[in-house]
Amino acid sequence: MEHYERQQFDFLLMTAVERFQERLTQRNQGYEKALEGLRSDPNGEGIWLDRYVEAIFNEFLLDNIEGACFVLRALPRRPLPHLQAGVVQDVLVAAARHAFSELLRAKTEEFLEQTMSYS
Repeated sequence: MEHYERQQFDFLLMTAVERFQERLTQRNQGYEKALEGLRSDPNGEGIWLDRYVEAIFNEFLLDNIEGACFVLRALPRRPLPHLQAGVVQDVLVAAARHAFSELLRAKTEEFLEQTMSYS
């Protein structure tokens, strides 16, 4: 991955984490409940990680084969789930969403933990 692409990906991730943690803390009335919910059920009530990743992919125009490849190239060492067969684009987008979702979850947990330790 070229340096400019890495910079763009890092900006995307930073933006996604900031927006996600802000929504989580508002919906869950604080950092502790947000972190607890994210850890216990990332797609549960008030968290909705998969929906958020879908919205981010739509907003940043990543819901296509080129966008999926951009995300996957930025995350070459992240594990992927067993994927069902399908059209190449659909499989790649699903893989990219999964990899991004796992990274977003980890970074948001890290952000919430840091924020709680400074509060």
